[in-house]
Amino acid sequence: MPDITKEDLARGQRLKIGAIGAPVVLTAVPAIITFLLMLFAAGTPPTAAVVLFLGVVATAIGFIAGVTAGVFLAHKRSLWTKEMRELIAADGIKAEEIGWFYRELKPNEKRALKAVEANDRLLGDAYRETLASRLTATRIVKSSKRELMLARRRQSSIKQLKSSRAADFQAEIGKDIDKISQINDEAKIMLAEAESRLQMIEAAASRGGTLADHELALKKLSARTSELPLALEAAKMTDEIRAELEAEELDQI
Repeated sequence: MPDITKEDLARGQRLKIGAIGAPVVLTAVPAIITFLLMLFAAGTPPTAAVVLFLGVVATAIGFIAGVTAGVFLAHKRSLWTKEMRELIAADGIKAEEIGWFYRELKPNEKRALKAVEANDRLLGDAYRETLASRLTATRIVKSSKRELMLARRRQSSIKQLKSSRAADFQAEIGKDIDKISQINDEAKIMLAEAESRLQMIEAAASRGGTLADHELALKKLSARTSELPLALEAAKMTDEIRAELEAEELDQI
């Protein structure tokens, strides 16, 4: 999967600045211009009154336009953030990428992460890595469950396909279902391991212990973090290709 580029990050930064700055700039500019014109027209009250009225109208329009632009840019940034998260998660979430998924952490995980990192840097690193495994596992469980539902629906619909290849498609979809089911089961195991690991680290931090005896478990979790997402992506691509072939068969009938 492609990495997030500097251009991607720069785009996100521009959207953030635009979302925050648009209401301020579009409201402040007409207000400042109105204030300056009022200074020049101070000697002529009728002119000053007209300038003030037009200035208030322009400022109100600027405020509405600014808020509208800010909401639009904030929505665009939300879509950008979601796109970046999916890109990152496609090959497994890493410890240094936790910040992108902070909203997906449970409240007790946020508190524990802060407390563990404050007490022990090494334990904090281990906690971050295990959180990355937990987030990855949670996403794979949800994604694979969704893929299983789609595959089973396709398997049901393929029964109505009057084609000589229908039996072949049924067999291939059955293989996909078995593969995705296996990924789902492994992800559930990985999730349980990660949650147990988090509790273990919290306990070690509270009593001032170390994690030397559990290094193998951490490596095991790290390996699954990178392997399972790629396996699920491969299954998705195979399923998409098969769906295209099925569509071509339907068009020919």
